[in-house]
Amino acid sequence: MSRVNDVGGQSGFGPLEIEADEPPFHADWEARVYALNTALVRSGVYTLDEFRDAVERMAPAAYLSASYYERWLHAIETLVAERKVLGDG
Repeated sequence: MSRVNDVGGQSGFGPLEIEADEPPFHADWEARVYALNTALVRSGVYTLDEFRDAVERMAPAAYLSASYYERWLHAIETLVAERKVLGDG
């Protein structure tokens, strides 16, 4: 089953824009999302494969309208909720 992120070989998405001389993060919150994901993976809450799958499970419209780190945040929120890391409520 193909997911929205699987665009290999498809056309119509325009050229790939490579950001030259850009910082790794465009906003402080992006760095925090990166650090949070690293901490959760290292602590064994989930694996990188599970994280990638959570990104790929996003609804197509949400995936296409989200930035890179917005997708990361969605995956973290999804996995933390699924594993009840913060409790039931």
